[in-house]
Amino acid sequence: QVQLVESGGGSVQAGGSLRLSCAASGYTYSRYCMGWFRQAPGKEREWVATISSGGNTGYRDSVKGRFIIAQDDAKSTLFLQMNSLKPEDTAMYYCALVRWDTVSWCFRLLQNFRDWGQGTQVTVSS
Repeated sequence: QVQLVESGGGSVQAGGSLRLSCAASGYTYSRYCMGWFRQAPGKEREWVATISSGGNTGYRDSVKGRFIIAQDDAKSTLFLQMNSLKPEDTAMYYCALVRWDTVSWCFRLLQNFRDWGQGTQVTVSS
C-alpha cells in the first residue's frame, strides 16, 4: 500500500520560499506519476506540479517559473521548491502517486488519486 507523508509547510511573507517534502513508501511501480496538489479553504483541490518516472515535469500556469518539482536519487522523496510565494499560494498541500501508463498526461492520471494524506499547510502573508 502506498504511503505518502508530507512535510515542510509553514508561514512566510510574500516573496519568501519554502521547500515541501513527501516521503513515499510501499509502491512498486516502475513507471509512475507523482505530483503536488493544493486546496485552499472553500476551494476545490487543484494540481500544482507533476513529475513522471521518466523525469518529465508539468506545472500549472500560476506557479510556472516559481515552483520546482523534483525527486531524490532514490526516488523515495518528492520535493516542491516554492519561491516568490504569493498570498494566493496559501493552501494545504498534498502529494499523490499513481501508476503511469506512459501515454497519459500525469496531471490527468493523478486526478484519480484518492488516498490523500494529512497534507502540509502553507500560509503566505502579504
